[in-house]
Amino acid sequence: ALVLHKGGDGVTPGGNALALSAGGAGLTSTALALSKKAPPKVHVPDWHAPWKLKAVVSGHLGWVRAISFDPSNKWFVTGSADRTIKVWDLAKCSVGAPDGLMLTLTGHISCVRGLAVSDRTTYMFSVAEDKMVKCWDLEQNKVVRHYHGHLSGVYACELHPSLDLLVTAGRDSVARVWDIRTARSAFVLGGHQNTVGTILCNPVDPQIITGSHDCQVRLWDLAAGKTMATLTNHKKAVRCLASHPREFSFVSAAADNLKKWQTRDGKFMRNLSGHNTIINAVACNEDGVLVSGGDNGSLHFWDYSTGYNFQQMDTIVQPGSLDAEAGIYAMGFDKTGTRLITCEADKTLKIWAEDDTATEDSHPIDMKAWTKACRQFKRY
Repeated sequence: ALVLHKGGDGVTPGGNALALSAGGAGLTSTALALSKKAPPKVHVPDWHAPWKLKAVVSGHLGWVRAISFDPSNKWFVTGSADRTIKVWDLAKCSVGAPDGLMLTLTGHISCVRGLAVSDRTTYMFSVAEDKMVKCWDLEQNKVVRHYHGHLSGVYACELHPSLDLLVTAGRDSVARVWDIRTARSAFVLGGHQNTVGTILCNPVDPQIITGSHDCQVRLWDLAAGKTMATLTNHKKAVRCLASHPREFSFVSAAADNLKKWQTRDGKFMRNLSGHNTIINAVACNEDGVLVSGGDNGSLHFWDYSTGYNFQQMDTIVQPGSLDAEAGIYAMGFDKTGTRLITCEADKTLKIWAEDDTATEDSHPIDMKAWTKACRQFKRY
């Protein structure tokens, strides 16, 4: 029996009873002392300098939907709803020079949704909502191969880091693996129930990771062409994935949360909460800065290792645009990780860089708010 007594005139507890004494005599020797659990340890985030806008580049006539960087870091390519692919000089665009545009490629008949520049060849690959997957030879600046097979618009493409394979995915709910040289389909990775909007490729298993609007992330065994693991934690459509350049982990982003996972087995690591909008793009650099870009033009900067949100800002639409055109569709860090380029709904590219004048004293880590956020009860 559980006996509560006040001063000593109540009923005395039995041998196996729990005595909770309010009278001041304290807990008896036979009583159980329920010690309070120690609060969880709070990891101190790494300090990162805040980022600020450096330059705005205009030239496209439609929403800018895709970006990819040259391995030598001299130029980058963007794809847009105006059906063109533009090649830009990175150094000139970074300082806002007017002659940053190097080349415009035409050939798609609908919005260009994905671009990938090869590290090992002179090829660039583009995918669009016209169901076409094109291979461009950038020495001749023309299309040299087509990859036929998608049944609807193609939303993402990614090159395998060590094999001559191209992975594309789109609205037909599958990811297709292509042999680059023969233009033949090696695998059709089926299993998603809705549009596949984003792809990651790794040199080791899982060699392909896909995120879909059916709220699932799938890790694929490329040798067998089958799913290794299905991650069903998200409650909203997964529109983008980003992997860390050095750590074998990745982040998936949806309107409910950003989630960090171990790449090896798909083990859940942590939530990054607070960016409450549709997230179209995420990017991560070697310094551990993770950036998420929202459909409403919001940018959130996170410490990748701990999930600390060290900066929030909203993009500014270019003059003459509606406020509703503040939306970020794609983003990427250059090869050095010092410049971030966002592709936006106001038809511009915006180039961001760290604030050189910021110090740990001028922009300190808010440990009080971070500790409170870490220790509050969470539902996963």
